[in-house]
Amino acid sequence: MGQPVCVVIGIGPKNGRAFATRFANEGYAVALLSRSTDYSSGLADELGGKAYACDVTDPEAIERAFAEVRAELGEVDVLLYNAGSGQFGTFDEVPDEAFETGWQINVRGLLQSTRQVVGPMREKGEGAIIVTGATASLRGKPFTAAFAQAKAAQRSLAQSFARQLGPEGIHVALVIVDGGIGTNEQSRDEGMLRPDDIAETVYHLAKQPKSAWSFEVDVRPFKESW
Repeated sequence: MGQPVCVVIGIGPKNGRAFATRFANEGYAVALLSRSTDYSSGLADELGGKAYACDVTDPEAIERAFAEVRAELGEVDVLLYNAGSGQFGTFDEVPDEAFETGWQINVRGLLQSTRQVVGPMREKGEGAIIVTGATASLRGKPFTAAFAQAKAAQRSLAQSFARQLGPEGIHVALVIVDGGIGTNEQSRDEGMLRPDDIAETVYHLAKQPKSAWSFEVDVRPFKESW
């Protein structure tokens, strides 16, 4: 039996790196999907994984990337959907295109990626899909108009997935990130989220016993007001 496979979509020096490292340290073969491999290729070499170029606004690019993952690493056991971006500003400042792009990245990209992994998970009766969410999905503010609508739609889609796929043995969970993300070098007393600590929550969700699954977990620094 080969290594279990974890796909991380959305790779950068903070959460993406921390998630990939956490799962690689647990023996997973990690596939790193991002728009460019400029950063992810070095991380993949470091972790013994593979980097793939994938623009999640392009359904055909998603299909190609997952085909490569299956051919090189095997079927996916864990999908971490960490892609997410948005243009900030009020609704009358942000162009229509920003609303559309936010939806493509946060919602349609998640939908297309889930379709790529769910078949084999169903056959095995197990698997995990963990989505990186945001507080904006719960509380829109004037300057998060474009971002909040996309994250709210993403949250609803993930909940639909969880309700449908849970009885089939597939755990879908959403991590609501509430606060600024710092670096792992910062003290935990500084009031910023450390990527490695977020990764601990993500890994825990992926390995939760099915008798006590969580769908939505929020993570925030102890100093964050809420």
